[in-house]
Amino acid sequence: MITKPKFAVIGGGSWATAISKMLCVNLGEIAWYMRNQDAVNHIKAHKHNPNYLSSVEFDLNKLRLTTDINEAVAYADYIIFAIPSAFLSAELEKMTESLEGKVIFSAIKGIVPESSLIVGEHFHKMYDIPYDNIGVITGPCHAEEVALERLSYLTIACGDASKAKIVAKCLSGNYIKAKISDDIIGTEYAAMLKNIYAIAAGIAHGLGYGDNFQSVLMSNGIREMKKFIRKVHKMKRNINNSAYLGDLLVTGYSVFSRNRMFGNMIGKGYTVKSAQMEMSMVAEGYYATKSAYKLNQEYGAKTPIINAVYAILYEGKEAKEVFRKLTEKLD
Repeated sequence: MITKPKFAVIGGGSWATAISKMLCVNLGEIAWYMRNQDAVNHIKAHKHNPNYLSSVEFDLNKLRLTTDINEAVAYADYIIFAIPSAFLSAELEKMTESLEGKVIFSAIKGIVPESSLIVGEHFHKMYDIPYDNIGVITGPCHAEEVALERLSYLTIACGDASKAKIVAKCLSGNYIKAKISDDIIGTEYAAMLKNIYAIAAGIAHGLGYGDNFQSVLMSNGIREMKKFIRKVHKMKRNINNSAYLGDLLVTGYSVFSRNRMFGNMIGKGYTVKSAQMEMSMVAEGYYATKSAYKLNQEYGAKTPIINAVYAILYEGKEAKEVFRKLTEKLD
């Protein structure tokens, strides 16, 4: 029989909100850490997050809301981190509670800038968490569609299958289907890389490329992802599975995709700074592009799409000219 341990969710964004809602449905109580005191006060008064997925209503009897990360960590056996990777280190620095014996799951789709590691590797190397106590929650899934209670699929990856099954059970429901995987490194890298390809898809749309080109871009994107992940972590995996190809497609095509939206602005002529200011949410792919590009200097995978996005975002190259050259490299 699968038990239901105590859970804490770390973060106040859309994914943290969606995950907290799913856990509340299946568990009697969860802890939810948000650094924004005004948001906590609003949820306590109105039962919904004022900033993200405001249509989602919570049963306050099932929430231990706190602005103290240590309170949430102390409460939980399983801790789900769902904050932008760029801000993870700053939040972890606030911790005085030990993570020893805790099971850490990441719903973060990016690389930690301070260590240049994906989140699972960061917890393993910086906090000595064994890989059997580290897991990943990935798609293909948008938090917005979870909020709308549209049928969605999650992939739960962990080296310890029993822990993956516990999280999958606690996140499953009438409109959520969760499957498990043992490819913790590959699924987390895929979740990071697909945001870069979604930015590329957005840039292409902003430049006026049509669906025909987008199909070629996504086809090349999944093959490029396969080459990159194989260099980083070689194991038997089917790159066409939902955790890889499915997550890439939904992020590249969906109207809910923040990374596609960000890329679309860049393609239309926005500067990086102006595009970031226009958006109310973080586009993880912006940070992931720099990390993946620099990481690949070591691994040497053939990554023309990542290189093109990097040239536009970090080298100030003109998107139109970069994509004209990119079209000659795709097939």
